[in-house]
Amino acid sequence: MRYLDRSQPLALLVMRLALGVIMVAHGYHEVFGGLHQHAQMAANLGLPTWISALTELCGGLLILFGFFTRVAACVVFVDVIVAIWKVHLHNGLIGTPERPGYEFALAIAALAFALIFLGGGPIAVDHVLRGGGRGTSKGS
Repeated sequence: MRYLDRSQPLALLVMRLALGVIMVAHGYHEVFGGLHQHAQMAANLGLPTWISALTELCGGLLILFGFFTRVAACVVFVDVIVAIWKVHLHNGLIGTPERPGYEFALAIAALAFALIFLGGGPIAVDHVLRGGGRGTSKGS
């Protein structure tokens, strides 16, 4: 079991990469591909159009690189919870092909929630900027 404990940095990296790639892809599509569709839907819900799209794109990039991981994960978590509440909740957990449920968004929210508390781990820009991984001895 100690092997699994030593692999925790790798697990955090995989969590970060998965969430980051998904959020960047989703945000990129909203900002550069389908912003007009997203704007129409957001306006119908009474939400500012650009907040969600930029949150997903920029938050995903920050999480991907492990830079301000906890803050970015918190913002993404709030964004996804609002999406569940305003868009997917009434469709149920599974939904239908035409009206997807909230199961995927719930999984994304769980990843973001975990990263809020666990951080980006030692394989992240945050760790390097805090001085981690320098390899200096305690006697120096």
